[in-house]
Amino acid sequence: MICISIQGKNLDEIFDILDRPEVEMAEIRLDRCPLFDEDIESLFSLTDVPLIATCRISSASSGPLVAAEAERRLAVAIEAGAHFVDLEIEAPPQLGKRLSRLCRDRGTTLIRSFHDFEGTPSREELLEMVDRCRRFGGEVIKIVTTARSEEDVQVVRSLYWEVEEGRLVAFCMGARGRQSRLQCLAWGAPYTYASLAAGEEAADGQIPFVEMADALYGDMPCPSPDPIRMPASKSFAQRAILAAALAEGVSTLGGYQPCADSEAAVSAARDLGAEVHRRGDTLTIRGIGPLSEPLDLESLAVGESGLLTRLLIPVLARICRGPVTVTGTGTLLNRPLSGANDIMAAFGVVLSNLGKQDRKDVYVPLRIDGHLMAGRADVSGKGGSQLISGLLMALPLSDRNSTLFVHDPKSIPYMFITLDVLRKFGIRIANEMEGDEEFLETRDWSLCTAIHFKVRGGQRYGAASFDLEGDWSGAAPFLVAGAVFGGVSLTGLDTSSLQADLTLMDILVEAGASVSQDEDGTVNVRKAPLRAFTVDLNNAPDLFPAVAVLAAFCPGSSRLGGVGRLAGKESNRAAALEEMLLQMGVPVSVEGDEMVIHGHALSWRLLNGTLLRGGSYTSRHDHRLVMALSVAALGTDAPVEIDDVDCVAKSFPEFPRLWRCFAQR
Repeated sequence: MICISIQGKNLDEIFDILDRPEVEMAEIRLDRCPLFDEDIESLFSLTDVPLIATCRISSASSGPLVAAEAERRLAVAIEAGAHFVDLEIEAPPQLGKRLSRLCRDRGTTLIRSFHDFEGTPSREELLEMVDRCRRFGGEVIKIVTTARSEEDVQVVRSLYWEVEEGRLVAFCMGARGRQSRLQCLAWGAPYTYASLAAGEEAADGQIPFVEMADALYGDMPCPSPDPIRMPASKSFAQRAILAAALAEGVSTLGGYQPCADSEAAVSAARDLGAEVHRRGDTLTIRGIGPLSEPLDLESLAVGESGLLTRLLIPVLARICRGPVTVTGTGTLLNRPLSGANDIMAAFGVVLSNLGKQDRKDVYVPLRIDGHLMAGRADVSGKGGSQLISGLLMALPLSDRNSTLFVHDPKSIPYMFITLDVLRKFGIRIANEMEGDEEFLETRDWSLCTAIHFKVRGGQRYGAASFDLEGDWSGAAPFLVAGAVFGGVSLTGLDTSSLQADLTLMDILVEAGASVSQDEDGTVNVRKAPLRAFTVDLNNAPDLFPAVAVLAAFCPGSSRLGGVGRLAGKESNRAAALEEMLLQMGVPVSVEGDEMVIHGHALSWRLLNGTLLRGGSYTSRHDHRLVMALSVAALGTDAPVEIDDVDCVAKSFPEFPRLWRCFAQR
């Protein structure tokens, strides 16, 4: 990334600069800009551009600044939300400790820097300075010397051999060191500095931004900054459509945008006897209400939707006379419904294969025998949340109360999406989560070991009217692309959502991206210096493909937990992602339940000629892989050809069109 050094500008002039779409990052020289404290607060709180607050203690436009004044200005920037603060290593130790503590408290990255305006010390002396910067709190270390010869440049370059990629910014000033300001990105620097324009250099040898950007990016396209509206979440839509079909009266669901899985739910609702009409983006559903007699339904089609299959199995077992056959299409026919037989047997229901009778697991097409009975059951959640969500939808219709104890739960947020949707239709289910002391303190879903659901029988679904939430799963490829390649703004999303894939926002922050939300709810992600991260995706397995591509552009080794959740998706996503990344030239391995991906920054890849490899790729008819490949294709050395793009219609039919508008490629 390229950081523009800004000096000698007032607040309005700085905002004008930051509003330029080409500006990636900026250093604000607080010792050289005429800014009051309220100006500093506004500047660092009202922009999405990653900013470095710098206030040299030794000099300023008006003369020497006392240390206390520099500390105060930097503290104001930190409190206002500065991404980075640059503190020279010569600063008084106590000042450094106070600012370091404040940075930790506020989530600001501390840069400890050393400058030599006379020459370049020996390698040994510079390594001692690197160690000192590290010991005094530097998360990023900055070493800048003056080059008198090419040997000086090589001494500075050798520092990168001793520091992990992404943690050192080291280059040379002066005419002989000019090119090192760009080359340092190829050596492993997370960013470098450029002047706003010729004649506005903050230091000798600084390269104007336009010249440096042309040398780094060439004609590489930049994603469009225009806001993009996300479609409704199919996880919410399918649950709401089924609940409305069971309800008494007329329900309206706003914000509906059809996709193959949601349309399969509409078709299933009609097969159950509900009346469904769509006008614009609103569904109107007249439900079947309480039944005096079980439905005489012999079969029902679920399309290619695994979620719809698992939601319907308990519901059909409750409201139909039976037996009932469930049929499907496409990749669903080869995806096992792991654990479904054991869970349903606990409530008196038997599932049997019709097409794969020699298999231990249950597959579609299948037959449902038996009537779902109320009771108490202890079931495993290792296979996911979807069948459990189906039970939560069906058990309230029983005559008696039920207790469902789920141990080793996975995809926990999706169970609570079900409870949220049911609540809108008048269904109440009590729950209690279990975990160790850390879970009780943090309420972190990944630490939950079991959930008790207490379901009162004899409940009735009532009609409801509400708007469906935007889809965080569909937003994932756009947000990752924004973090790596430029920026993105998305509308239609709820940042208080229960959707598990909302956790992508936390992942992006941990990876170093700039994340914000406007007053109107627009979600913005901008590129910033990225870093390796560790995340457990057991509760959000649909994020895995997009997050894997993000990791390929984060310097270092990222670890993605939840590999075991990927085998039963539209493809074996763990194997598919490993094959895809290796074909693209990204080192990747699977260690137990973790995928380890070794990545490099986009600028490092550009300058070292190691962009991801283009060519022909297979999506394995998996919509999530199509989206992941589309993101990766923005950083490849040749176009990417995907054998089946149409499968993306399963969840996001508008994705190809929106992506073309966004990617400008």
